[in-house]
Amino acid sequence: MIAGVLAAQAASYALWTSQVRASQLEQLDELSSNMAFSIASTMRFFRSLPVDYRHIVLDQLRSMGGTRFFVSVNERRIPVEDIGSGPEKEVVVDNVRAILTQQLSIDDVVVEFSRPETLRVFNNEVLLYDLPPRWGQHSLLMEPLSPPILVVQLELAPDTWLYVATLLGVPDIFSGYRWLSEERLLVGVLVLLSVLALSLLGITSVTRPLARLSKAARQLGDDLDSPPLKESGPKEVAATAVAFNRMQRRIREQIDERERLFSAISHDLKTPITRLRLRAEMLDDPVQRERFCASLDELSELVKGALASAKGLDLHEEPQPTDLNALVLEIAEALRLHGGEVSLCGNVLPLTVKPLALKRCLANLLENAVFYGQKATVTLEEQAGIVTLRIHDNGPGIPDAQLYRVFSPFVRLEVSRSRYTGGSGLGLGIARHIARAHGGDIVLSNHSEGGLVATLTLPRQTSITGL
Repeated sequence: MIAGVLAAQAASYALWTSQVRASQLEQLDELSSNMAFSIASTMRFFRSLPVDYRHIVLDQLRSMGGTRFFVSVNERRIPVEDIGSGPEKEVVVDNVRAILTQQLSIDDVVVEFSRPETLRVFNNEVLLYDLPPRWGQHSLLMEPLSPPILVVQLELAPDTWLYVATLLGVPDIFSGYRWLSEERLLVGVLVLLSVLALSLLGITSVTRPLARLSKAARQLGDDLDSPPLKESGPKEVAATAVAFNRMQRRIREQIDERERLFSAISHDLKTPITRLRLRAEMLDDPVQRERFCASLDELSELVKGALASAKGLDLHEEPQPTDLNALVLEIAEALRLHGGEVSLCGNVLPLTVKPLALKRCLANLLENAVFYGQKATVTLEEQAGIVTLRIHDNGPGIPDAQLYRVFSPFVRLEVSRSRYTGGSGLGLGIARHIARAHGGDIVLSNHSEGGLVATLTLPRQTSITGL
């Protein structure tokens, strides 16, 4: 936009400049032509006078003062420090020389421009400023300006030169054209600032709804209960906001319907599972009874896991400062009662999180570490506003091809789902969902010295989306 405004201003200035120059050249052409005809008339007048009367006429002209020309008759051509260049001077000089040559049939016409302070008007080299004011200063000086003086010298006769000096009435004929004059620069800056200010207001009014839409789209996967977007702004953006709100509403309705469906299924399955368990306990064969109960436990775990996957991630609570060290120690104490060993290294300042959700995340990670490795080492550290919690167990690790797959629902590398091992393969998926809802993530890797390392990262300052 800045480039466009500058290009438009440059184009308008170029067009305006060409018009001004053309108008100025046209004005100079007309002035110089009129001046040349007047000088030709003056030349014919002095030609018609007897030689002895020429000086009398000149004295009378100087005594009257205020004439348009300063005229003198000299014995030789007076040297003039010629100044100026460019098309303006060429127009004046060519016009005056051409008209005088045509009107007077004289080939030797000298046309020059001089500064007032260096102009000499007589054979004795007298400067213009040395003359009495009524002689020439009234007609050749324009105080406080100092325009160039046009000097025309023509040979009346051998050793007799007519000297004519006059002003064109264009004081800045040789001042040149400045592109970056103070006035034009000020106008250009004001126009540029005005366009940018108005453009900024317009762009802001357009992009603000887009920013809200972008933020809502980022949070949609984690917080379906966020308030609907304002359906305002440009027509296209408002229509997009309407479609987005309708999509969010339909997704929320589908999620609610899914939760109701799984709740109904789990409720309906609990009754026959309970009846089957009662009948299994009445079996006489202990082996068959054990196998039957194991199958029922597996079925019960699948039902619970499906229900947890549908609605177990929604822990509605307010974020608050939480001591991660105390939270890890609390979980470690509970695991110690079941034979697990967890050690803690490092310390970080309290972090604003949803405490129950984060406790569930850490519990799932530590329970897996203790289950597969019996012992786990937790390391806490913070760097550049990122809190990192590493859990290193003494287990067998996970094949590299399975490191990402274990986060999928119902995936367990320990294939049994007996009443002794338990688990439905949902713990890691739920833990990673909670971490990402806090703006962090969980990454699994195999340690070089054996065992699995689960790395949980949490930013210190982030907007926590709904869980």
